[in-house]
Order: sequence, then structure tokens, then C-alpha cells
Amino acid sequence: MATNDAWLAQVEEEALAPALPIIDTHHHLWDHREGRVDRRYLMDELQRDLRTGHNIVATVFIECRAMYCADGPEAMKPVGEVEFVNGIAAMAASGLYGNTRVAAGIMGFADLQQGSRVKATLEAQIAAAPDRYRGIRRTGAWDPDPRVTRAKTPGMFLDPDFREGFAALASLDLVFEAVCRHPQLAEVVDLARAFPETTMVLNHLGGVVGIGAYEGRQDEIFAEWSKSIAALAECPNIVIKLGGINMDYSGFGWHEKPVPPTSEALCEATRRYYETAIHHFGVDRCMFESNFPVDKISCSYPVLWNAFKRLTADYTADERAKLFHDNAKRVYRL
Repeated sequence: MATNDAWLAQVEEEALAPALPIIDTHHHLWDHREGRVDRRYLMDELQRDLRTGHNIVATVFIECRAMYCADGPEAMKPVGEVEFVNGIAAMAASGLYGNTRVAAGIMGFADLQQGSRVKATLEAQIAAAPDRYRGIRRTGAWDPDPRVTRAKTPGMFLDPDFREGFAALASLDLVFEAVCRHPQLAEVVDLARAFPETTMVLNHLGGVVGIGAYEGRQDEIFAEWSKSIAALAECPNIVIKLGGINMDYSGFGWHEKPVPPTSEALCEATRRYYETAIHHFGVDRCMFESNFPVDKISCSYPVLWNAFKRLTADYTADERAKLFHDNAKRVYRL
């Protein structure tokens, strides 16, 4: 995911509207060592992307099972990730790495299926980053296809133990980030209605799938997804992230082409998803995300943000400010 720089370098673009303030609401930091390939995306790699012309004033780190504690109770091991990222955030706050407040907001991981016992993990994560920790992300993304699934079993958002743990979030004023695939969107609606006091952020436009059993059914799936998005938008406690649709499972196949897409090509291929989400949720409950380095499989950082800017070229300055900056600042209390 972060080893395709030569391929991406074939398409270079200057940043459009370079002064527009942006909060990147979704990126990861990791050092995965698997086999003979090291997949590293830490401060240096992130900074190379941040310095490509767009005015990224702050970012939000999203859990990715990085730097867990090697010792101690299993339930407490994810606290190590929050400690690690809070250190990166402190580095960025020193000003030595530029003006971007990297990881100004931190979303960790906790196993909500512990039930009420999860509160101890959440409190430990708050203590590890009291000025930046904002909540957790959990994936309920399940599919029979191993290329698509992330959850171990289906129906996690409906599980009673999971919901017992979920109830702890509101008492600590924490945000919940939901990952799913588009067939599970009804489960997200059910969860949001059961916990209307908890702010929920739907990741990656709801996880539209376009490979395997879903391949060649784009228009049919878009119609189903659109109905689900309309139902989700009826839940006032849900905010949707605009992005994450350039992953391989979405089926656009950018990574299989000899040359990566331009921002114009990205914009035109994905426009209907963004416009539908914004139509139903409104500009007050949408915010753009890079999902880097995962979306880097398909496009570069400057090209991605240019695509978002092309999508919103006809929006007012106030609408753009909300989508690129203000909503994120509010939701994550930055």
C-alpha cells in the first residue's frame, strides 16, 4: 500500500485551491513487518504526503492495530497504540515537522464485546492521551469473501455483548466509528437508533463492494446503497466520511492499470456516491477523509484531494469549509 511510489509518480498534479484549510479525518500510522516486505507509514512517510501542496492543518488518526502493548492483559493491549500515536502527535505539535497538527484527534480500538468491562480499557486510553483521545473504531464488515470481510462473524453490531460495551461510550462522551460493507448498513441504522445519544461516524461511504459476487453489478448495488444511505441520514447522530472508495474491494481496479488515475478521472468515476451522500446527509454531517495509506493503492495524496476539490467546485465557500474542515473540528472537538 505504501510501496507503489514509482507507479503513482506517473501522474503529478499541482494542488487546486491550495489555501483551503483541510482536516484529514482518516489516516493510519503503522510499521507492519510481514515476511520480506516492511510496510511502514510513520511520521516521515506521512509528512511526504502532507507536503504535496494542500493546506492540511490537522489530521485524525484512526486505529489500525499498530504498536499494541506486548505484555499485560489482552483487553489493555490496545492502549499501547494510543500511547504511540500520542507521541507522534507531540512530535508534530513541536513545530519541527511543519504546521500540520498530526493526530490532533485519536481514535483507538477497544473490544466492546467485553460488555461493561470495556470501560476500564476506554478510561486507560483517555488517560494515555487526555487532550487528543476521542473514541474508538470497530469493524462489523463481514462477507463470505475473505478479500472483503474484516469481522470474524456476521451481525456484530447486533450482538448483545457488543451493545452492552457500546453503552459505555456515551457515559465517557466518546465517538464511535463504524466500518461495514454496504450489505450491513441496516445494522448501523439499528445501532444508531438504539443509542441516539452517541455520535457515530460511518467510515468509507459505507463500504461499497465491487469485486467477487458483487462484480459487474455496480448500478444495482448503487441503487441498494442509495436507499440505505437515505435511511442512515434519518439518524441525526450519524456523520458520514466521504472517501475510502479507492480501496481494491470497491472494484474500480485503478491499481491494475498501467497508469494511476488523474483527479478528474477519480472525480467522474466516483461522483455519484459523494453527491448522493451529501444530498441525504447535508453539508453539516459530511467530511472528507484520505484513508491513507490504504487508498494509496489507487492514487496519490495530492491527486485524491484534488478530486475532492473538483467534486465541490460549485459549492459555496461556507459549504466547502464545512466539508473540508469545520465539521471535523466539531465532531472530534479539535
